[in-house]
Amino acid sequence: MTTFGVEEEYLLVEADSLSPVPRNSQVLSDARALLGSGPGDLSPELLRAQIEIGTPVCRELDEVAEHLGRMRRLVGEAAAAAGCRVAATGAGPCRGPDPVLVTEGPPYDELAGDTPPLIHEHMINGMHVHVGVEDRELGVGVLNRLRPWLPALTAMAANSPLWDGRDTGFSSWRTIAYGRWPVSGPPPVFSDARDYRARTAGLIEAGMIRGRGQLYWQARLSDRYPTVEIRAMDTQVGAEEAVMFAGLVRALATTLVGQVRQGSALVPVPQELLSAAVWHGARDGMAGTLLDPVRLRPAPAADVVTTLLEYVAPALKDAGDLDRVAGAVTRLLSDGTGAARQRAAWEQGGPPALGSLLTAGTRF
Repeated sequence: MTTFGVEEEYLLVEADSLSPVPRNSQVLSDARALLGSGPGDLSPELLRAQIEIGTPVCRELDEVAEHLGRMRRLVGEAAAAAGCRVAATGAGPCRGPDPVLVTEGPPYDELAGDTPPLIHEHMINGMHVHVGVEDRELGVGVLNRLRPWLPALTAMAANSPLWDGRDTGFSSWRTIAYGRWPVSGPPPVFSDARDYRARTAGLIEAGMIRGRGQLYWQARLSDRYPTVEIRAMDTQVGAEEAVMFAGLVRALATTLVGQVRQGSALVPVPQELLSAAVWHGARDGMAGTLLDPVRLRPAPAADVVTTLLEYVAPALKDAGDLDRVAGAVTRLLSDGTGAARQRAAWEQGGPPALGSLLTAGTRF
Protein backbone atom coordinates (compact mmCIF):
# COMPACT_ATOMS: atom_id res chain seq x y z
CA MET A 1 0.00 0.00 0.00
CA THR A 2 1.33 3.44 -0.96
CA THR A 3 2.26 5.49 2.11
CA PHE A 4 1.07 9.05 2.59
CA GLY A 5 0.80 11.82 5.13
CA VAL A 6 -0.83 15.21 5.58
CA GLU A 7 0.31 18.63 6.75
CA GLU A 8 -2.18 21.37 7.64
CA GLU A 9 -1.61 25.02 8.47
CA TYR A 10 -3.99 26.91 10.77
CA LEU A 11 -4.58 30.50 11.84
CA LEU A 12 -4.77 31.65 15.46
CA VAL A 13 -7.58 34.18 15.90
CA GLU A 14 -9.55 36.12 18.47
CA ALA A 15 -12.86 34.42 19.14
CA ASP A 16 -15.07 37.45 18.47
CA SER A 17 -13.33 39.53 15.82
CA LEU A 18 -11.41 36.75 13.98
CA SER A 19 -8.38 39.06 13.99
CA PRO A 20 -5.07 37.15 13.96
CA VAL A 21 -3.40 36.57 17.33
CA PRO A 22 0.44 36.31 17.47
CA ARG A 23 0.63 33.51 20.04
CA ASN A 24 2.04 30.53 18.17
CA SER A 25 4.95 30.18 20.61
CA GLN A 26 2.63 29.65 23.59
CA VAL A 27 0.15 27.50 21.66
CA LEU A 28 2.91 25.27 20.32
CA SER A 29 4.51 24.88 23.74
CA ASP A 30 1.22 23.82 25.31
CA ALA A 31 0.30 21.61 22.34
CA ARG A 32 3.64 19.82 22.48
CA ALA A 33 3.12 19.14 26.16
CA LEU A 34 -0.28 17.65 25.37
CA LEU A 35 1.16 15.62 22.50
CA GLY A 36 3.98 14.23 24.62
CA SER A 37 5.57 11.28 22.88
CA GLY A 38 2.51 10.67 20.72
CA PRO A 39 2.77 10.53 16.92
CA GLY A 40 2.60 13.69 14.84
CA ASP A 41 4.49 16.93 14.31
CA LEU A 42 3.82 20.47 15.52
CA SER A 43 5.73 23.45 14.18
CA PRO A 44 5.54 27.22 13.74
CA GLU A 45 4.75 28.81 10.42
CA LEU A 46 5.81 32.02 8.76
CA LEU A 47 3.72 34.36 10.93
CA ARG A 48 3.29 34.26 14.69
CA ALA A 49 -0.44 33.78 14.18
CA GLN A 50 0.09 30.50 12.31
CA ILE A 51 0.91 26.92 13.26
CA GLU A 52 1.35 23.71 11.31
CA ILE A 53 0.57 20.11 12.18
CA GLY A 54 1.72 16.96 10.43
CA THR A 55 0.53 13.39 10.61
CA PRO A 56 2.99 10.52 10.81
CA VAL A 57 3.46 8.34 7.74
CA CYS A 58 0.21 6.43 7.17
CA ARG A 59 -0.90 3.46 5.11
CA GLU A 60 -4.66 3.58 5.69
CA LEU A 61 -7.13 6.43 5.32
CA ASP A 62 -8.52 5.63 8.76
CA GLU A 63 -5.08 6.42 10.17
CA VAL A 64 -5.09 9.83 8.51
CA ALA A 65 -8.59 10.50 9.87
CA GLU A 66 -7.60 9.53 13.41
CA HIS A 67 -4.44 11.65 13.40
CA LEU A 68 -6.06 14.73 11.84
CA GLY A 69 -8.96 14.63 14.28
CA ARG A 70 -6.63 14.18 17.24
CA MET A 71 -4.21 16.92 16.18
CA ARG A 72 -7.02 19.39 15.51
CA ARG A 73 -8.49 18.79 18.96
CA LEU A 74 -5.05 19.03 20.56
CA VAL A 75 -4.14 22.42 19.05
CA GLY A 76 -7.65 23.65 19.81
CA GLU A 77 -7.19 22.82 23.47
CA ALA A 78 -3.81 24.56 23.53
CA ALA A 79 -5.24 27.64 21.82
CA ALA A 80 -8.11 27.84 24.32
CA ALA A 81 -5.56 27.87 27.14
CA ALA A 82 -3.79 30.74 25.36
CA GLY A 83 -7.02 32.73 25.01
CA CYS A 84 -7.56 32.29 21.30
CA ARG A 85 -8.98 29.85 18.76
CA VAL A 86 -7.70 27.84 15.82
CA ALA A 87 -9.36 28.68 12.48
CA ALA A 88 -9.28 26.08 9.70
CA THR A 89 -9.29 28.38 6.69
CA GLY A 90 -7.15 28.99 3.63
CA ALA A 91 -6.81 32.70 4.41
CA GLY A 92 -7.36 35.04 7.33
CA PRO A 93 -10.75 36.68 6.78
CA CYS A 94 -10.00 39.69 8.98
CA ARG A 95 -6.95 41.75 9.84
CA GLY A 96 -6.27 43.58 13.06
CA PRO A 97 -4.98 47.16 13.33
CA ASP A 98 -1.33 46.08 13.48
CA PRO A 99 0.76 43.99 11.05
CA VAL A 100 1.09 40.35 12.03
CA LEU A 101 4.61 39.72 13.28
CA VAL A 102 6.93 37.24 11.60
CA THR A 103 7.96 34.17 13.57
CA GLU A 104 11.47 34.57 14.95
CA GLY A 105 14.22 32.48 13.39
CA PRO A 106 16.76 32.61 10.53
CA PRO A 107 14.57 31.34 7.67
CA TYR A 108 11.70 33.65 8.57
CA ASP A 109 13.95 36.64 9.20
CA GLU A 110 15.49 36.22 5.75
CA LEU A 111 12.10 36.11 4.08
CA ALA A 112 10.98 39.19 5.98
CA GLY A 113 14.02 41.04 4.68
CA ASP A 114 13.38 39.94 1.11
CA THR A 115 9.69 40.79 0.91
CA PRO A 116 8.61 43.28 3.59
CA PRO A 117 5.31 44.33 1.90
CA LEU A 118 4.24 40.73 1.29
CA ILE A 119 5.38 38.91 4.38
CA HIS A 120 2.90 40.48 6.80
CA GLU A 121 0.03 39.64 4.45
CA HIS A 122 0.94 35.97 4.22
CA MET A 123 -1.97 34.85 6.37
CA ILE A 124 -2.66 31.92 4.10
CA ASN A 125 -2.89 28.26 5.06
CA GLY A 126 -2.58 25.17 2.92
CA MET A 127 -3.10 21.45 3.12
CA HIS A 128 -0.20 19.41 1.76
CA VAL A 129 -0.46 15.72 0.94
CA HIS A 130 2.79 13.75 0.70
CA VAL A 131 2.57 10.53 -1.31
CA GLY A 132 5.46 8.08 -1.15
CA VAL A 133 7.35 7.35 -4.37
CA GLU A 134 10.20 4.88 -4.89
CA ASP A 135 12.64 7.35 -6.44
CA ARG A 136 12.83 10.85 -7.83
CA GLU A 137 12.73 9.68 -11.44
CA LEU A 138 9.31 8.19 -10.79
CA GLY A 139 8.36 11.31 -8.85
CA VAL A 140 9.07 13.57 -11.83
CA GLY A 141 6.91 11.35 -14.01
CA VAL A 142 4.07 11.72 -11.52
CA LEU A 143 4.53 15.51 -11.35
CA ASN A 144 4.33 15.81 -15.12
CA ARG A 145 1.09 13.81 -15.30
CA LEU A 146 -0.44 15.49 -12.27
CA ARG A 147 -0.35 18.96 -13.80
CA PRO A 148 -3.67 18.84 -15.74
CA TRP A 149 -5.58 17.94 -12.56
CA LEU A 150 -4.32 20.90 -10.50
CA PRO A 151 -7.12 23.30 -11.54
CA ALA A 152 -9.73 20.78 -10.37
CA LEU A 153 -7.99 20.22 -7.03
CA THR A 154 -7.68 23.99 -6.57
CA ALA A 155 -11.38 24.53 -7.22
CA MET A 156 -12.61 21.61 -5.12
CA ALA A 157 -10.52 22.62 -2.10
CA ALA A 158 -11.22 26.36 -2.29
CA ASN A 159 -11.69 27.68 1.25
CA SER A 160 -10.43 31.26 1.31
CA PRO A 161 -12.93 33.74 -0.17
CA LEU A 162 -12.56 36.50 2.44
CA TRP A 163 -9.69 38.87 3.07
CA ASP A 164 -9.38 42.06 5.12
CA GLY A 165 -13.05 41.91 6.07
CA ARG A 166 -14.45 41.65 2.57
CA ASP A 167 -15.27 39.15 -0.14
CA THR A 168 -12.39 38.99 -2.62
CA GLY A 169 -14.49 37.60 -5.46
CA PHE A 170 -12.23 34.54 -5.47
CA SER A 171 -13.00 31.19 -3.91
CA SER A 172 -9.32 30.51 -3.16
CA TRP A 173 -7.64 33.82 -2.40
CA ARG A 174 -4.75 31.78 -1.02
CA THR A 175 -3.95 30.60 -4.55
CA ILE A 176 -3.87 34.19 -5.81
CA ALA A 177 -1.78 35.40 -2.88
CA TYR A 178 0.76 32.65 -3.53
CA GLY A 179 1.08 33.90 -7.10
CA ARG A 180 2.98 36.95 -5.82
CA TRP A 181 6.00 34.81 -4.96
CA PRO A 182 8.76 34.20 -7.54
CA VAL A 183 8.16 30.45 -8.02
CA SER A 184 4.52 29.46 -7.69
CA GLY A 185 1.51 28.03 -9.52
CA PRO A 186 1.59 24.78 -11.48
CA PRO A 187 5.06 23.31 -12.01
CA PRO A 188 6.58 23.14 -15.50
CA VAL A 189 7.24 19.87 -17.30
CA PHE A 190 10.61 18.27 -16.53
CA SER A 191 12.35 15.80 -18.80
CA ASP A 192 13.67 13.70 -15.90
CA ALA A 193 15.03 13.87 -12.36
CA ARG A 194 18.32 15.35 -13.52
CA ASP A 195 16.45 18.15 -15.28
CA TYR A 196 14.41 18.81 -12.13
CA ARG A 197 17.55 18.96 -10.02
CA ALA A 198 19.43 21.19 -12.46
CA ARG A 199 16.63 23.68 -13.00
CA THR A 200 15.74 24.03 -9.34
CA ALA A 201 19.43 24.42 -8.50
CA GLY A 202 19.65 27.06 -11.20
CA LEU A 203 17.04 29.18 -9.45
CA ILE A 204 19.08 29.10 -6.26
CA GLU A 205 22.43 29.69 -7.94
CA ALA A 206 21.02 32.68 -9.81
CA GLY A 207 19.85 34.18 -6.51
CA MET A 208 16.17 34.04 -7.42
CA ILE A 209 15.24 32.01 -4.32
CA ARG A 210 17.15 31.13 -1.15
CA GLY A 211 16.48 27.40 -1.21
CA ARG A 212 14.18 24.67 -2.43
CA GLY A 213 11.77 25.46 0.40
CA GLN A 214 10.81 28.49 -1.69
CA LEU A 215 9.63 26.33 -4.58
CA TYR A 216 6.00 27.21 -4.01
CA TRP A 217 4.66 25.20 -6.91
CA GLN A 218 1.32 23.48 -6.39
CA ALA A 219 3.16 20.18 -6.61
CA ARG A 220 6.84 19.42 -6.12
CA LEU A 221 9.29 16.77 -4.99
CA SER A 222 9.85 16.98 -1.25
CA ASP A 223 13.40 17.69 -0.14
CA ARG A 224 12.78 16.14 3.29
CA TYR A 225 10.95 12.96 2.37
CA PRO A 226 10.85 10.49 -0.56
CA THR A 227 7.50 11.88 -1.64
CA VAL A 228 5.61 13.89 -4.20
CA GLU A 229 4.08 16.80 -2.30
CA ILE A 230 0.74 18.10 -3.60
CA ARG A 231 0.10 21.61 -2.28
CA ALA A 232 -2.85 22.88 -4.35
CA MET A 233 -5.45 22.58 -1.58
CA ASP A 234 -6.51 25.21 0.94
CA THR A 235 -6.74 24.06 4.54
CA GLN A 236 -10.20 22.52 4.89
CA VAL A 237 -12.96 23.54 7.30
CA GLY A 238 -13.55 19.99 8.54
CA ALA A 239 -11.23 17.07 9.16
CA GLU A 240 -13.39 14.71 7.10
CA GLU A 241 -13.03 16.96 4.06
CA ALA A 242 -9.27 16.88 4.55
CA VAL A 243 -9.44 13.10 4.79
CA MET A 244 -11.30 13.00 1.47
CA PHE A 245 -8.59 15.02 -0.26
CA ALA A 246 -5.87 12.85 1.26
CA GLY A 247 -7.51 9.72 -0.14
CA LEU A 248 -8.27 11.32 -3.50
CA VAL A 249 -4.74 12.65 -3.96
CA ARG A 250 -3.12 9.37 -2.96
CA ALA A 251 -5.34 7.53 -5.46
CA LEU A 252 -4.45 10.05 -8.17
CA ALA A 253 -0.71 9.69 -7.52
CA THR A 254 -1.04 5.89 -7.43
CA THR A 255 -2.84 5.95 -10.78
CA LEU A 256 -0.16 8.17 -12.29
CA VAL A 257 2.63 5.93 -10.96
CA GLY A 258 1.04 3.10 -12.91
CA GLN A 259 0.99 5.23 -16.05
CA VAL A 260 4.66 6.13 -15.68
CA ARG A 261 5.62 2.49 -15.27
CA GLN A 262 3.56 1.53 -18.31
CA GLY A 263 5.23 4.25 -20.37
CA SER A 264 1.93 5.90 -21.27
CA ALA A 265 2.10 9.06 -23.34
CA LEU A 266 2.16 12.38 -21.54
CA VAL A 267 -0.71 14.74 -22.41
CA PRO A 268 0.97 18.04 -23.32
CA VAL A 269 -0.62 20.99 -21.53
CA PRO A 270 0.89 24.41 -22.30
CA GLN A 271 2.08 26.21 -19.19
CA GLU A 272 0.12 29.36 -20.01
CA LEU A 273 -3.12 27.38 -20.43
CA LEU A 274 -2.61 25.53 -17.17
CA SER A 275 -1.76 28.69 -15.22
CA ALA A 276 -4.88 30.39 -16.54
CA ALA A 277 -6.99 27.34 -15.68
CA VAL A 278 -5.69 27.36 -12.08
CA TRP A 279 -6.55 31.07 -11.85
CA HIS A 280 -10.09 30.42 -13.04
CA GLY A 281 -10.44 27.48 -10.65
CA ALA A 282 -9.30 29.72 -7.80
CA ARG A 283 -11.82 32.39 -8.78
CA ASP A 284 -14.92 30.28 -9.42
CA GLY A 285 -14.41 27.21 -7.28
CA MET A 286 -17.10 24.72 -8.19
CA ALA A 287 -19.50 27.41 -9.43
CA GLY A 288 -18.23 27.64 -12.99
CA THR A 289 -16.29 25.60 -15.50
CA LEU A 290 -12.96 23.83 -15.17
CA LEU A 291 -10.37 22.72 -17.67
CA ASP A 292 -11.14 19.23 -18.92
CA PRO A 293 -7.74 17.49 -18.50
CA VAL A 294 -8.31 15.29 -21.55
CA ARG A 295 -9.92 17.58 -24.14
CA LEU A 296 -8.28 20.75 -22.76
CA ARG A 297 -11.57 22.59 -23.12
CA PRO A 298 -13.88 24.08 -20.48
CA ALA A 299 -16.45 21.76 -18.94
CA PRO A 300 -18.90 22.09 -16.04
CA ALA A 301 -16.96 21.81 -12.78
CA ALA A 302 -19.11 18.94 -11.52
CA ASP A 303 -18.41 16.97 -14.71
CA VAL A 304 -14.65 17.40 -14.33
CA VAL A 305 -14.80 16.29 -10.69
CA THR A 306 -16.87 13.27 -11.68
CA THR A 307 -14.28 12.46 -14.35
CA LEU A 308 -11.52 12.70 -11.74
CA LEU A 309 -13.37 10.37 -9.39
CA GLU A 310 -13.92 7.83 -12.17
CA TYR A 311 -10.28 8.15 -13.20
CA VAL A 312 -8.98 7.20 -9.75
CA ALA A 313 -11.79 4.80 -8.77
CA PRO A 314 -9.71 1.64 -9.36
CA ALA A 315 -6.96 2.92 -7.06
CA LEU A 316 -9.53 3.97 -4.46
CA LYS A 317 -11.14 0.55 -4.62
CA ASP A 318 -7.80 -1.23 -4.24
CA ALA A 319 -7.08 0.84 -1.12
CA GLY A 320 -10.55 0.25 0.32
CA ASP A 321 -11.29 3.98 0.16
CA LEU A 322 -13.84 4.21 -2.65
CA ASP A 323 -17.04 4.46 -0.62
CA ARG A 324 -15.63 6.99 1.84
CA VAL A 325 -14.05 9.27 -0.75
CA ALA A 326 -16.92 9.01 -3.23
CA GLY A 327 -19.39 9.84 -0.48
CA ALA A 328 -17.38 12.90 0.54
CA VAL A 329 -17.12 14.06 -3.08
CA THR A 330 -20.89 13.71 -3.43
CA ARG A 331 -21.36 15.88 -0.33
CA LEU A 332 -18.96 18.45 -1.76
CA LEU A 333 -20.97 18.65 -4.97
CA SER A 334 -24.17 18.98 -2.95
CA ASP A 335 -23.13 21.25 -0.08
CA GLY A 336 -20.50 23.34 -1.84
CA THR A 337 -16.88 24.14 -1.11
CA GLY A 338 -15.58 25.63 2.09
CA ALA A 339 -15.55 28.97 0.27
CA ALA A 340 -19.27 28.75 -0.45
CA ARG A 341 -20.01 27.93 3.17
CA GLN A 342 -17.76 30.75 4.41
CA ARG A 343 -19.63 33.24 2.25
CA ALA A 344 -22.99 31.98 3.49
CA ALA A 345 -21.91 32.24 7.14
CA TRP A 346 -20.44 35.72 6.60
CA GLU A 347 -23.59 37.01 4.92
CA GLN A 348 -25.90 35.50 7.50
CA GLY A 349 -24.08 36.35 10.71
CA GLY A 350 -20.81 38.19 10.12
CA PRO A 351 -17.68 37.32 12.14
CA PRO A 352 -19.49 35.38 14.91
CA ALA A 353 -21.16 33.00 12.45
CA LEU A 354 -18.00 32.65 10.39
CA GLY A 355 -15.97 32.01 13.52
CA SER A 356 -18.34 29.24 14.57
CA LEU A 357 -17.86 27.60 11.17
CA LEU A 358 -14.07 27.89 11.00
CA THR A 359 -13.31 26.84 14.57
CA ALA A 360 -15.94 24.11 14.99
CA GLY A 361 -13.48 21.28 14.36
CA THR A 362 -10.78 22.68 16.67
CA ARG A 363 -12.88 24.20 19.43
CA PHE A 364 -12.27 22.86 22.92
